[in-house]
Amino acid sequence: MSNKSLKKHNRHTLYHVIMIIWCLIVLFPIYVLIINSFKTRLSIYVNPFGLPSKFNFSNYSTIFKDSAFLVYFKNSFVVVILSLLFMIIFSSLAAYALAFWKSKSSKLLFFFLIAGMMLPIKIASIRILEIMKFLNLLNTIWSLIPVYVAMGIPIGIFVLTEFIRQIPLELSQAAIMDGASRFKIFTMIILALIKPALSTVAIYNLVPFWNDLWFPLIFISDEKSKTLLLGVTRLFGQYQTDWSKVLAVLTLSAIPVLLLYLSMSKQFIEGVTAGAVKG
Repeated sequence: MSNKSLKKHNRHTLYHVIMIIWCLIVLFPIYVLIINSFKTRLSIYVNPFGLPSKFNFSNYSTIFKDSAFLVYFKNSFVVVILSLLFMIIFSSLAAYALAFWKSKSSKLLFFFLIAGMMLPIKIASIRILEIMKFLNLLNTIWSLIPVYVAMGIPIGIFVLTEFIRQIPLELSQAAIMDGASRFKIFTMIILALIKPALSTVAIYNLVPFWNDLWFPLIFISDEKSKTLLLGVTRLFGQYQTDWSKVLAVLTLSAIPVLLLYLSMSKQFIEGVTAGAVKG
């Protein structure tokens, strides 16, 4: 083996070692979360990192029988799915317009819209609360959807606009010559070509939408409208907390996120490697 080939082999080996170490670091909290969800409340403190001597499934059965877990889960699922759907629709339409609008005004509008990535929406919580009160949306899951859509639109426009600009202009021109309208070009051609970017935007916003506790805590106090993470707070007591049940709920709440990522991971990777977030 030549020196060049040996150096290349050693470099690849180093990369694999680094990736394995990184995977172990990432998977360790998930491992701790899952194994402790099968322990009793006291056994967690005795051996928090080891496997349980006997798997305790009562935590999960208690959650389904004695709590409103399914109600919380349904509320979170509806809010996140609708928020992602509306966010993707509005972001893709705006990105399509900005990608083909060549003027100084379009550049100013583009930078104005993506400025939302630098300004956390939580700083306007009081004003948003007043708006939701005026719209009579407090204590309903519908109060969360406009907020999450506003949270996701800046990054959505940024990613999708850059991705659409990479699509050859000749495709749109050919469709126009065939008599296709702008909207038909968008639905039949553009959306088909930006699926990896759409997956990137969806997965990027999925986790903050699903794990958000700030706005549900502010907007919702009605038990029937609570989201999953807000419902978990019921398990925290003033003097003691049943961590085994808390971890069981968190384990179940992580399943939809993992399933969505696994189902869209191929397109997500394609969207990232295709330069969708290229500045």
